[in-house]
Amino acid sequence: MAAIRFSSIAFATVAAASLAGCGINSVPTAEEEAKARWADVESSYQRRADLIPNLVSTAKGAAASETTILTNVTNARAAATSINITTDDLSNPAEFEKFQNAQNQLTQALGQLRTVVENYPQLQSQARFADLMVQLEGTENRINVARTRYNEAVQSYNTTIRTFPDAIGAKLIHGAKPMVPFKAAAGSEVAPTVNFDMSAPAPANPAPAASGN
Repeated sequence: MAAIRFSSIAFATVAAASLAGCGINSVPTAEEEAKARWADVESSYQRRADLIPNLVSTAKGAAASETTILTNVTNARAAATSINITTDDLSNPAEFEKFQNAQNQLTQALGQLRTVVENYPQLQSQARFADLMVQLEGTENRINVARTRYNEAVQSYNTTIRTFPDAIGAKLIHGAKPMVPFKAAAGSEVAPTVNFDMSAPAPANPAPAASGN
C-alpha cells in the first residue's frame, strides 16, 4: 500500500510539474502583467483628457478668435474618450486600432493648441495656463512610458503563448490569443513641445530615428 501511495504521489508531482511547464501558470501570469500595464496606459490617457477642458477654457479667454482650433481639441477629446476598450479587446486588432487612432487625433489637435500659445503672448502671462501646459507635457511623457511598458509586456505575453512548451497550455487550456501592441507613429516618441518664449521661433521636432528592424 505504501508503495502504491508513494507511486501515486510521485505521479501527481511529475504531472503537476509537466502541466506547470506547459503554460498553466506562465500564460496567465504574462497575461495579467500585460493587463496591468494596459491599466497604466488608460490612466495616463485619462489624465490627459482631464486636463483638456481647463486648457481650452483658459485659452478662450485670451484667444477667443481661435474657435476652430479650440473646437478641434474639444471634439477630438470627445471622440477619444468615447472609445473605451476592455482587456478582451486587447486581442482585437480592429477595436484596438480605433482606440489608437482616436488618441492620435487628439494628440494632433493638441499640437494645434501649441500654435495658439505661440501666437497669443497674453497666454504666457497667465500662470494657470502655463501650469496646465507643463502638466500636459508631463502627461504626454507618462503616456509614452506607459505605452512602451505595455508593448514590452505584450511582447513577453505573445512570445510565451507561441513558444514550446507554454504554447500547449496556451492553446488547449487557456485559448490564448495574441494581444495587440501600439504602433508608433512618426515622431510619437517626442512629447509635444511647449514654447513660452514668444521671441524665439518654435523648435522643430527632431526626425524620428531610423529603425534597424
